[in-house]
Amino acid sequence: MSEEAHAPVVLAARDLRKRYGTIEAVRGVSLEIHEGETYGLLGPNGAGKTTTISMICGLLARDGGEVHLDGKPVDVGAVAAKAGIGYVPQELAIYPDLTAKENLQFFGRLYGLSGARLKTRIGEVLALIGLTERANDRTDKYSGGMQRRLNIGIGLLHQPRLLLLDEPTVGVDPQSRNAILESIAKLGRQGMAILYTTHYMEEAERLCDRVGIIDAGEIRAEGTQRELVALVGEQDKVRLTVTGDVAGAAVDVATVPGVARADARDNTIEILVADARQALPRLIDTAEAKADVKGVDVVQPDLEAVFLHLTGRALRDAAE
Repeated sequence: MSEEAHAPVVLAARDLRKRYGTIEAVRGVSLEIHEGETYGLLGPNGAGKTTTISMICGLLARDGGEVHLDGKPVDVGAVAAKAGIGYVPQELAIYPDLTAKENLQFFGRLYGLSGARLKTRIGEVLALIGLTERANDRTDKYSGGMQRRLNIGIGLLHQPRLLLLDEPTVGVDPQSRNAILESIAKLGRQGMAILYTTHYMEEAERLCDRVGIIDAGEIRAEGTQRELVALVGEQDKVRLTVTGDVAGAAVDVATVPGVARADARDNTIEILVADARQALPRLIDTAEAKADVKGVDVVQPDLEAVFLHLTGRALRDAAE
């Protein structure tokens, strides 16, 4: 059992449901987050991540289910309970004609901070998000990554018990993404409970203590990365780089004994197989009947393989 499992439960969401007309966007989502734990909600666009997180923080009325923060119910009208939540939406919630410091001052006052306490918190937050030296610059002069970091800083000002981050790295460059992920990891080490939604597998693997894989409004599985990968069994992942009839070669490769799946995409065939080392010669021979194999890559099962196993499609394909 993980250390987080022994820590106090900060968030408990049970059987969350939301329908838009005939579309059931969220179907009975339940999750728990402990103090000091980063929980990742991993799934493609349209899977129900934003709807779920909006119900959890009380921005969106739910059709069913319940949410508790430190044992207190959270709902649309629960102002006191929502004060313990920091919410960082996908869309930037900053004023472009104000400096970073002015944005933090404005939102800090909305949180009820003032005087020396507000000044101290602004300094601490600017240091955490790496914007101290740019604090007095207008935010419309910032890069997209810097604006995203400020967006996160605003959600941290009042030192919430729970931080909700909804796809915080969408549209940013790799350097800014790395800075954002490092800041979030630091918060987790400091004991904050974090709910992090993403469709980037590598972010969930890097940041999250536990991951819930969500698709079509349902959590298909949850656990640590090791627990989730165990769902795939002893299968290995093989990627063949090929030219020629990629789709036809994939169909043939799928018939090789031990192969669970073989999917063609662009110039590769991605294969889940029971024993890559033993099967590899036959996989290559079978593929080369219809295509030329230019490269072979064998990797350990990862969250991409888990998503493929649970849903029958690759996460990156579902996210498009």
